[in-house]
Amino acid sequence: MFHDQAAHGGKFAWTELDLFSAFVYGFGDLNCHQKHERSWFINGNQMPVCTRDIGIFAGLAVAGFLFSRRGVNRWTIRDSLLSVVPDDWVADFYLRDRRALLAFGGLFLFLVPVALDGGIQALTDYESNHLKRIVTGVPMGFAVGLLLSAMFAARPASFTDGPAQVRLPANARLVLFADEADTADSATESASDDGTSEE
Repeated sequence: MFHDQAAHGGKFAWTELDLFSAFVYGFGDLNCHQKHERSWFINGNQMPVCTRDIGIFAGLAVAGFLFSRRGVNRWTIRDSLLSVVPDDWVADFYLRDRRALLAFGGLFLFLVPVALDGGIQALTDYESNHLKRIVTGVPMGFAVGLLLSAMFAARPASFTDGPAQVRLPANARLVLFADEADTADSATESASDDGTSEE
């Protein structure tokens, strides 16, 4: 960590930079190997992260933007994640109660390209190129971005009347098991007690 890039084919050590640039490159050092042969250079300066990480960050940004426009709180992470997909596309999965398979299977499929490209590269002499790194990084970042967005959005306490308030595709209903219902009732009671009681 915090390696001297000059010793590895780069042009500088990040500690010799101004504060802002040092912060950016220090952040890159914490997140990325920063190998010069796997990074872009702009005006002779190596970027703080490799091209795969650029793809990952781009995917994160696109997923966050998409979720900010289409995503909604649907009580669970899985249902909140699926809220970005048009309801008529996922209605059949809701009717057959296969939404966990769709949500997490879909996320897994987004990870396959980077696992194949990076895994083969790590285990063999194969060396990926910049375009492949970006193309495989974007779906991974997109999957992670959707998952993080759904994790932040899923808030059962926001439904003051319990799971009956949750609107799911195909008129599906959210049904809780007994122990989950007790937890939801206490969360609902505490949410309604927060600033809503009059004296």
